[in-house]
Amino acid sequence: MSEYIVRKFNAEDAEEVSMLVARTLREVNSRDYSKEYIEANVESHSASVLIERAKSSHMYVVCDGELIIGCGAIAGYWGSLTESILLTIFVLPEYHNKGVGKQIICTLEADEYFARANRIEIPASITALDFYMHMGYGYKDGVKTFDEEEQVYRLEKRK
Repeated sequence: MSEYIVRKFNAEDAEEVSMLVARTLREVNSRDYSKEYIEANVESHSASVLIERAKSSHMYVVCDGELIIGCGAIAGYWGSLTESILLTIFVLPEYHNKGVGKQIICTLEADEYFARANRIEIPASITALDFYMHMGYGYKDGVKTFDEEEQVYRLEKRK
């Protein structure tokens, strides 16, 4: 696995991360989702939304030199001290299968929100489902259920 630089997200990263998310959604996730769903997700990952999300989570970026190539966040699950949630995990398409996603998960799993939690949830896109399963996450409560409203599988890891 190549080692890239991982650091905390800051507000100056927001525009570049928003473009990274939009590009990944449009080029990769569009294989599994409708154009309307993709564009709604692009809107929900605007620079201003990411800045707000970073205030209530620990958000990280992965860099190859000066270029941000991936991102991910971990937060308390609805304010819980014993549950956390992984969010906003995206990798530029040309960096897929190069260990960036694994590096993001490892970073999030080294975070204090992960350490304090007994259960970590992740809303997994159809596109990323196999990757998260490979990283040790399983279906929530052992039941394979697709959340029709949010268009994700609910996965979890228990400690």
